[in-house]
This record gives sequence, C-alpha cells and structure tokens, in this order.
Amino acid sequence: MNNFTFYSPTEFCFGRGREQEVGQLCVKYGAHRVMIVYGGGSVVRSGLLDRVKTSLDAVAIPYIEMGGVRPNPTDPKVYEGLALARSFKPDFMLAVGGGSVIDTAKTIAAGYYYEGDFWDFFIGKAKVGNCLPVGVVLTIPAAGSEGSGNAVITNEKTLQKLGIRQPMLLRPKFSIMNPELTMTLPEWQTASGISDMMAHILERYLSNTPDVQIGDRMAEGILLAIMEEAPKVIANPNDYEARANIMWCGTIAHNDTCSLGRQEDWNSHAMEHEISAEYDVTHGAGLAVIFPAFLQYMANVHPHKVAQLAMRVLGIQPNLPADADINNTNTWPIDEQKRVAMAGALKLKTWFHDVLHMPVSFAQLGIPEPNLELLNQRLHQNKGAVMPGYFPLDAETTMQIYKLAL
Repeated sequence: MNNFTFYSPTEFCFGRGREQEVGQLCVKYGAHRVMIVYGGGSVVRSGLLDRVKTSLDAVAIPYIEMGGVRPNPTDPKVYEGLALARSFKPDFMLAVGGGSVIDTAKTIAAGYYYEGDFWDFFIGKAKVGNCLPVGVVLTIPAAGSEGSGNAVITNEKTLQKLGIRQPMLLRPKFSIMNPELTMTLPEWQTASGISDMMAHILERYLSNTPDVQIGDRMAEGILLAIMEEAPKVIANPNDYEARANIMWCGTIAHNDTCSLGRQEDWNSHAMEHEISAEYDVTHGAGLAVIFPAFLQYMANVHPHKVAQLAMRVLGIQPNLPADADINNTNTWPIDEQKRVAMAGALKLKTWFHDVLHMPVSFAQLGIPEPNLELLNQRLHQNKGAVMPGYFPLDAETTMQIYKLAL
C-alpha cells in the first residue's frame, strides 16, 4: 500500500426531508450571501427550489439564482456564473442538482478569486487557490461530486472535456441527500447514473498497487451492492430503500475511500470524455460502451485484476488445481487469467445491456459511424502520447479499444 493523505470534511445529511435544513446548514458553515446554482426545470416543477429558498428565507440569508446548467456542463455557463457572482458577491455557493450542477458551482467557486481565466486550472496553467465554500442538495446519484473535490467542464470552442481534482479545497462543506428526490428520475437517467458510479469504482479497482486488500474488498462490496439494488430501482422507481442504497453507493464510489494507498487508472473516463465532448452523449451511457471494451482489451494483455473482478464480483469460476491460491490471480496460469477475465468483461457488458438497458456499442449510443481517428487524436493531445495507469495506453492501443466498442 502506498502512502496517502485523506481529507474528507463533508457533512452528509441523509434521509427524508433533509432539504428543509439547508438554511440552518448554510448558517452553520458561515454563509451570509448565497448563490444558488441549478439545472433544468425539474427542481422548479417538483417544488424543491422553493423549499430551498424558503429555508434560506427562514434564516434571513439573501440569495441569487442561476439556472440552466445543462448535462455535460460547458464553460459559457461558468463564465456567466462568475460574472453574476462578482456582481452579487456571495460568500457561499449552493448547488441544487446532480453532478453537472455541482461541478459548475465548484468551478465558479474556484474561479471567483482568480484574476485570470478559470480554464487555466483545467489545462494546468494555474492552481486553484482561495475559493468559495460549496454546499449541495443532491437530486441525481451518479457523479459522486457531492462528496469529492473534483469537477469536470467541457470547453465549447476546443471540445476539451477536462477535470480538476482539489480534495483539500473543493469538497462540499455539506451535502443533503434525500433519496425521495430521485424517485421522479427517468429510467435512463437512473441507469446512466448507476453505470457512472460503477465506473468510478472500477477506475480505482484496476490498479497494480500490491497489498491493497481493504480497498479491493470495499470496491467489490459496493459493486455487489449496486448490482443487487439496481434491478429493484429499475423495476420500482419508488422503492425508497433501494434508492437510498444506490444514492449512498454513488457517494462512496467517488469520495476516495476506495482509492487510498493505490495507483488509480481513469483511462476509460478519459476515452469517454472525448465521446461526450464531441457527440454530447450522456456520460454514464458512454461509459457503459467504453468500459466493457476496455476490460475486453485488458483481458488479453493485462488480465490479472480483471480476472479478480470477474471471479469475486461477476461469479466467473476459475478452473484451477486444488492447491492453487484462488485469491491471487497473479499466480494463475496466464491462459486461465485471460479466460476468466474475458468472461467477466462480457458478463458485465451483458449486465449493462440487459439490466440497466444501457447501450453497449457506439451504434446503440446513437453514433453509428463515429470518427474514431478524431476522438483518438484529441485523446492523446489532452492526455499525452502514452497514458499511464493499469496498463500504458498509446494511440494504437486506445484505437483498438475504441474499435472494440463498435
């Protein structure tokens, strides 16, 4: 296990009706002027936005609103938010929505005190310094941004979809999580969120760091919990307990508890970011296409951790001698590692399709003839000639993975 520092100060307020406490929580964390960021009309139609404003009114906190944040959030909305914030001068950002709303609020918070272009943070030209505190009322379990210090934004001019990771600065001060707020989500959005949180776990799980059993077992347990609860949520959107379990899984998947002391991967996310930047597809759906293709490729070239996933989570049984160390896939014959890993990759692909009703190919994603050369070129412009991680990926390798997703 590698050395690590873990800092996770977010106060999670979980359960029915907790959004009514938002005003008290803003006071608790020193808010005097709040900027509310939200997305489309659902928070308005459901009455959630009114409940949030009523709670702020009750503690006499003035606020300003900015709605209209879209999925796959883009830089124009951040610039709009920064202009509004510098006019209103808030001392606290409040995101009411899912990952796109939270990431937009975080980016405004990060750029508020910076005199240059906030995009400098995303291209590595500058580092986030002082920033506004952020609070969250979560409506979509998926991105895990309610418990992370991460944010992802797309630049509309360059079509770069890039992220920043600032756990010491951008983790929310509080996150209100009421599973009832997720019951009106369309099945597509629920399923896309589930595939997203599963990918967050797998990006951490696919690691070459030895002796990280606690992280592995936590990741496996969360994946098993998601795969048990997901069919219940799809079958009955009003199943509170299933919704609650899925919601908390999404948070744990991305608050770094599964990644402590280990190298992470994140190359599947990078490959998907090029797809959603170019074609504006739902991020979780894009991951359901890319991740099985990534696992299929790894089953042939670097199978040991994929084989472990296949055995422990997906139920693929290895054919080994009685005295074999079944839990140490590195000791298995390489042909057996590859067989089990490939069976697991294909079983996960089938599960995404049959249980979550997610697309598992570019064609099913609505992109019958993707420009793979363009996607691959931009990928390596953004991430370098060779992308390190679970397995080093050069342009030839990533092209083969993209082709597997056809």
